[in-house]
Amino acid sequence: MSLVVMKFGGTSVEDPAAINRTASIVAGRVAAGKKPVVVVSAMARVTDQLLRCAGAASQGDRTGALAISSRLRSRHRDTAAALVKDHKQAAELVNWIDQKFDQLDEVLRGLAAILELTPRISDLIVSYGERISSRMIASAFCERGVIAAHVDSREVVVTDSQYQKAIPIDSIIEKRAAEKVRPLVDEGKVPVLGGFIGSNEAGITTTLGRGGSDFTGALIGGAMQAEAIEIWTDVDGIMTSDPRVCPDALRVKVISFEEAAELAYFGAKVLHPATILPAVKRNIPVLVLNSKNPTNEGTRIISLAPHCKSPFKSIAVKKKLSIIDVVASRMLMTHGYLKEIFTIFDKHQTPVDMVSTSEVSVSLTVDSNDKLPLIAADLSKLADVKYEGKKALICMVGEDIRGQNGMAAQVFAAVRHINVRMISQGASEINMSFMIDEEDADEAVRSLHGVFFQDPDPAIFDVEARKQVAQAVSSGSPRE
Repeated sequence: MSLVVMKFGGTSVEDPAAINRTASIVAGRVAAGKKPVVVVSAMARVTDQLLRCAGAASQGDRTGALAISSRLRSRHRDTAAALVKDHKQAAELVNWIDQKFDQLDEVLRGLAAILELTPRISDLIVSYGERISSRMIASAFCERGVIAAHVDSREVVVTDSQYQKAIPIDSIIEKRAAEKVRPLVDEGKVPVLGGFIGSNEAGITTTLGRGGSDFTGALIGGAMQAEAIEIWTDVDGIMTSDPRVCPDALRVKVISFEEAAELAYFGAKVLHPATILPAVKRNIPVLVLNSKNPTNEGTRIISLAPHCKSPFKSIAVKKKLSIIDVVASRMLMTHGYLKEIFTIFDKHQTPVDMVSTSEVSVSLTVDSNDKLPLIAADLSKLADVKYEGKKALICMVGEDIRGQNGMAAQVFAAVRHINVRMISQGASEINMSFMIDEEDADEAVRSLHGVFFQDPDPAIFDVEARKQVAQAVSSGSPRE
């Protein structure tokens, strides 16, 4: 029997119906001879509401914070009651949920008194989403015949103390997984852990950052040398573009680790950018699957994907960016000048997405945020500075783009009606990126998709779905 780590996102555990589907999927893996380890997110929208709780309390609005907590308490109590029918077990679970919300309310009252929301307190507050969902889902599994055991992730996922974006300590995680998770698997049980959360070596709660439940799944999969890591979400896998922008977007059947990581970083919402890293280290395939359509084969991410006839696999978009132009005609080629520029970005802990240089200027793109005026003020000590927001980065990912003649000409011919502000090609063999105004992003994606995915390679893309839609339209199927 082979071990598989299954991570389920917020929409896969958002209500009793979704949790029942998740339980059926896990039961199916068990019946197929697999040994699942399950990682779950908080119920959909819970993390956002917990952050609202924290924000209200830190502003002195104790009543508002406690009101949000009360609604969350009721939602979890109602879900637990719907999932667990045995009266005694249901009562025990609801009582446990009440204890956790009592603890949360005490934290909120204290925060409303001190009026200072530190990263450490924020991590503690948002951790309740995964801590409660994982315990509740483990009980729901048991009710449905899947012998599950709840494991507090904070006892396994050990990190440093960078609250809100903690960095995992792989060697300790591997040891803890062997001590606390492996024995349960060997006993034939299904361990259920909350994603996103961990603790430092002193036992203080930390989080891996938003989207960190994917990361938890990959960390556990890497630590336990799983056969596969499954990321269950609400879409059929990685798509050639956002289906909301391109209704004819295709599912990508197979993609390389490198390509998937590039897409994740540059805006694709299916995966957390860090998810791929633990899998790459262990060469563990990652599958992106749809809990609402579990029979779909999804997308398989492997170390080396098969050759694709199409130049690109997918188009990602990263919005809400700003361009910073640094102009210093006498300083640009001075030794250490670029180092000084990047030292300023490091000081403000602001990553740079793209860089372009000329003889007299450096242009950089960053996420639009409230640090921009401070960054510009520091840069202005070196040179003239201006910045402009509401930009979007279009990232086209495929294999060996750099080695294909005329590729840039084809790309920019497809968007010749759109003003391109910055271009990056050659820095990566698999990525061609350019910056445009945010309002033009959807039109650019549709134009590019229409050119490069007209005749997709069926070995890489799911063309059957497109054929079925076309057949339904041509047959005159009634539409609402």
